[in-house]
Amino acid sequence: MEMLLSLQSFIFISLLSLYLYLYFFTSYKRPAVGFKHYPVVGALPGYLRNRHRFLDWSTEILKHCPKGTTIFYSPGEIHSVITANPANVEHILKTNFENYPKGQRFVTLLEDFLGRGIFNSDGELWKVQRKTASYEFNTKSLRNFVMDNVRFETLSRLVPILVKASRTGQVLDLQDILERYGFDNICKVAFNFDPGCLGGDGTAGSEFMRAFEDAATLSSGRFRYAFKHMWSVKKFFNIGSERTLKNSIAIVHEFANNIIRSRMEEKMANMEDDLLSRFIGNGKNSTEFLRDIVISFILAGRDSTSSALSWFFWLLASHPKVEQNILKELESIRARNGRSVGATYSFEELRDMHYLHAALSETLRLYPPVPVDSKACRNDDILPDGTFVEKDWFVTYHAYAMGRMESIWGENCNEYLPERWLEDGIYRSENVFRFPVFHAGPRMCLGKDMAYIQMKSIAASVIERFAVDVQHKDTCPEKVLSLTLRIKDGLHVTVRERC
Repeated sequence: MEMLLSLQSFIFISLLSLYLYLYFFTSYKRPAVGFKHYPVVGALPGYLRNRHRFLDWSTEILKHCPKGTTIFYSPGEIHSVITANPANVEHILKTNFENYPKGQRFVTLLEDFLGRGIFNSDGELWKVQRKTASYEFNTKSLRNFVMDNVRFETLSRLVPILVKASRTGQVLDLQDILERYGFDNICKVAFNFDPGCLGGDGTAGSEFMRAFEDAATLSSGRFRYAFKHMWSVKKFFNIGSERTLKNSIAIVHEFANNIIRSRMEEKMANMEDDLLSRFIGNGKNSTEFLRDIVISFILAGRDSTSSALSWFFWLLASHPKVEQNILKELESIRARNGRSVGATYSFEELRDMHYLHAALSETLRLYPPVPVDSKACRNDDILPDGTFVEKDWFVTYHAYAMGRMESIWGENCNEYLPERWLEDGIYRSENVFRFPVFHAGPRMCLGKDMAYIQMKSIAASVIERFAVDVQHKDTCPEKVLSLTLRIKDGLHVTVRERC
């Protein structure tokens, strides 16, 4: 017995000595700045302490890195480079694009939910979807279709809800309303299907929305497991979050299949030419492939604009001067065109809203709907700032941190200042690699113009008719990092009609 205890003590002391030696006398994995790393476990302890505030934690670290880049060492051999350096972003997303695909890990984690849709595919499969979608998004007919549906959704559904709330004093969850608006709109624009989630009887659509939100949140949660295979174990045994995810995905898939069947029947009777019809018209695509397309574009259209607008109205509540400047711009446009308050805006009028465009872009800078995005490294590479990236490592560009870097935006980078986007009152676009909110390079977001049309239409229609009072406006809402950046527990507001 004594010999056994002595052996155990010897092993323990030896392992402890080895650990202490590695910790105190090796520095290749312990840079002076960046994530704090430990032998064997890497940066895992810090991540476990801060994963509830991952965006702010990682931003704080990047701001102290001279090159705006650091390495996150994980247990094992696959590590991640995290960067907020515009030169690196351009290299990853454009210059050496072919070397940085989504990668098998990314595809695998989201495949149950997104399948092989345009946002979860690489190579030829991605190129085929991109080519077809790109053609449709660049047509004037789609732009007009977007405008028509935005007018309908705003006047027939959104405004009546706000009018009723202003008269009854009802507290609204504006984030939920905007998500319902976005869901209705993307379904109509891309697939000519109206789920009626915002107003009307949208029972089936509302069930889908809840399932979609759960599926998006739980799927993205797979990326944040401290032990990367934990989700697959839970999936195998069909327990916990993976069981909920499975049920949510089943509802999402059934809803998407119904859209496909509806559009295929309509295709036979009336040759429409919307996005889904173009893929159906190919004649070679399976129902599963079409379903993946449906889910991908609903994700893009429903969550991105609602995320941006939710943060926009929260910021506006504590920046009354910005709100007054927007109102002045809207009044000027109304006076110039002789139109009264309440009428929807034309495309040309939306294009003239330079200050509103700047205010929305400033929101996107501080609260990008997709705050981080990762790529896999196909072959060994060296980034422009000198950082070595090993084959099979991941590279993450941190859009949320980039919006808070003094090296990019100056000393006032943390201030909400729409004027930084204006030059003599005219909106000035920023370099996409300094402001990669709509991605950049070959994967540049196809719906960027559509997103601004929708955001400006909603914001202008609401602001000129209603004063929006956000509850707890002086406290930054807690962030929920799903596939998009949401406000935890919603954005609760009361509204008052302006005189």
